[in-house]
Amino acid sequence: MVDFARRELLRLALGTAALPGGVLSLGVLSLAARTASALDYPSRPVRIVVSLPAGLAPDIDARLIAQPLAERLGQSVVIENRPGANSNIGTEFVVKAPPDGYTLLLLLAGNAINTTFYPNLSFSLARDLVPVAFVGSTSWIMALNPAVPAQTVPEFIAYSKANPGKVYLASPGIGSPAHLAGELFKMMTGASFVHVPYRQSYLPDLLGGQVHLTFAAVASLGDYIQTGRLRALGLTTKARSSRLPAVPAIDEFVPGYEASGWLGISAPQGTPAAIVEKLNTCINAAIGDPDVKAKLLGLDVEPQAMAPNEFGTFIADETDKWAKVIKFANIKPQ
Repeated sequence: MVDFARRELLRLALGTAALPGGVLSLGVLSLAARTASALDYPSRPVRIVVSLPAGLAPDIDARLIAQPLAERLGQSVVIENRPGANSNIGTEFVVKAPPDGYTLLLLLAGNAINTTFYPNLSFSLARDLVPVAFVGSTSWIMALNPAVPAQTVPEFIAYSKANPGKVYLASPGIGSPAHLAGELFKMMTGASFVHVPYRQSYLPDLLGGQVHLTFAAVASLGDYIQTGRLRALGLTTKARSSRLPAVPAIDEFVPGYEASGWLGISAPQGTPAAIVEKLNTCINAAIGDPDVKAKLLGLDVEPQAMAPNEFGTFIADETDKWAKVIKFANIKPQ
């Protein structure tokens, strides 16, 4: 059936190319050739570029879905790490790759932030990448050193306003998702705290009380919260976590607040629609598999299927949200 469809496409294209109007005819022929190639997809291994170092949570998540995706595609799916420049090196590599479905990008919340944070990027998420499939969202938690006498989100807001310049927010760096989550909270509540970016781990200082507050993945802070070394004030997602069901969502006190981490798959602009649809179908099936879903949930990733256009709308909304926060806080790269 595939061979017949390919032959028909090429026959029609050749017939059209023989008509007057050389440039248009060649364009039709090129389109038909790409479509015919899409019918063969994939005929060799597919790689997913992760723009962060191996071993970090997004890399682990990507490797988790690679095998079930490979089973559905009928070809190997290889994870390739290309870290650097706050994920921009790996992203640019995929943007410049051939739009044939064989080089994909693990798109992250940080990519939506970078769109505004780095005003001179050589690429654009909206212009140069095609949304393929959403994978899932991750919960972050607003955690406090117990030395700060606030038991709830409202109490923390009141305490920070009463003690301006005395509460310190720790993050992995300026413009990081954790930093932006804090600035969004400040923008929506009027809370007062000073951002302290770290190049290395801030956990020793947070546990020691030199800094007081952070927004981080539940998986990275869960043990410290359960042992009482940190106090959980709220989750950044609108729903509570099954891992920490007693911790309220910040949205319960600050309606509309949400600063989830998330990940999905994108491809270079120009990737044939047939390939995008096939990848979307296979990825949705992979993350919907009960065993894969359980493993993702174990990593605090809530899997969710989306059509490509739904994922595109989600990316646009995230980009717009973080653009407002960056402009409000006047955040610039250093």
